[in-house]
Amino acid sequence: MYIWESPDWPKFQWDEKRITTPLSEARHEQGRLLGRMEALGFELREEAVLRTLTDDVLKSSEIEGENLDPDQVRSSIARRLGIDIGGLKPADRDVEGVVEMMLDATRRFDQPLTTDRLFGWHASLFPGGRSLMAKIRVGAWRDDSTGPMQVVSGPYGREHVHFTAPPATRLALEMSAFMDWFNGRPDSDQVLKAGLSHLWFVTLHPFDDGNGRIARAIADMTLARSEKSAQRFYSLSAQIRSERTAYYDILEASQKGPVDVTEWLEWFLGCLLRAIASAQDTLGSVLAKARFWERFSAQALNERQIKILNRMLDGFEGKLTSSKWAKLAKCSQDTAYRDILDLLNKGALKRNPGGGRSTSYDLEFRDNATVT
Repeated sequence: MYIWESPDWPKFQWDEKRITTPLSEARHEQGRLLGRMEALGFELREEAVLRTLTDDVLKSSEIEGENLDPDQVRSSIARRLGIDIGGLKPADRDVEGVVEMMLDATRRFDQPLTTDRLFGWHASLFPGGRSLMAKIRVGAWRDDSTGPMQVVSGPYGREHVHFTAPPATRLALEMSAFMDWFNGRPDSDQVLKAGLSHLWFVTLHPFDDGNGRIARAIADMTLARSEKSAQRFYSLSAQIRSERTAYYDILEASQKGPVDVTEWLEWFLGCLLRAIASAQDTLGSVLAKARFWERFSAQALNERQIKILNRMLDGFEGKLTSSKWAKLAKCSQDTAYRDILDLLNKGALKRNPGGGRSTSYDLEFRDNATVT
């Protein structure tokens, strides 16, 4: 029996004794993180928000097997938030759509969740009306015209059905009940409500595709309500991505059986705590970037150097070589080498072990580096 087939559906139950401690810890850590971020100052908070939202969009899509261009995502978010990062990269329609949904959920967290709003989110995720090569119903509940909505894995002919969602004929009433509950007076802590709303929505699976991403956006929206803040400093989706196997396992277990969701809430609160703890990495990198630029604030750097250094400070993937510099900066190999040599002399870059054609470079974070 699936959870939605229970006669008690959707009257979720849980063991208060098992939930109280992790909920209190999550609330405490939320407050501590917000306090630390508030002390950073406006520009550093902006940078932290930009990094967090970029990670959130990228990782939520990765969970579903879709890899977006990080530079496009970052540029799209920065442009919409009015943050000047220089060299904004044009974003594809699919990137713009995911960003639009996430920002609408978190920046307008205090607005009601309506059918029209959910349809708008869904349409923004699939601007071409297709999921990969398949044409899907966009901005409308699924109709099950091709069969029941199921979550499956395995090769064709030997598929394993993990979950079957409620039939489409029930969706209008089911979604109405969900939105009435979501928009009504809180009957539980908003952090718990984030976990419940995630499970409830993804169990209904009301769309042909995109249900996981929208469920996580709804959870982020509820967490923003719990903090009364549109600024996001931790990414639940990034943490779920790092625990994807456990995420799918607990979802499947929770969707099979009675309406007692204690184990799901325990896992959700634990994941949230780990997401908040991971925000220390974001805070550390933001502060490191600020200290780095303080060292070179009075130095004459050209636009190419500033651009590439910022790329590296924002999480450059792979090794930086002179040929990669030339490609990113759209300059000659000789110009790239002169740029790099200048930064080596200034103490902004250092050579990695190795040499010859494989010579690569990394940032020099020594606070006492001599600037010439």
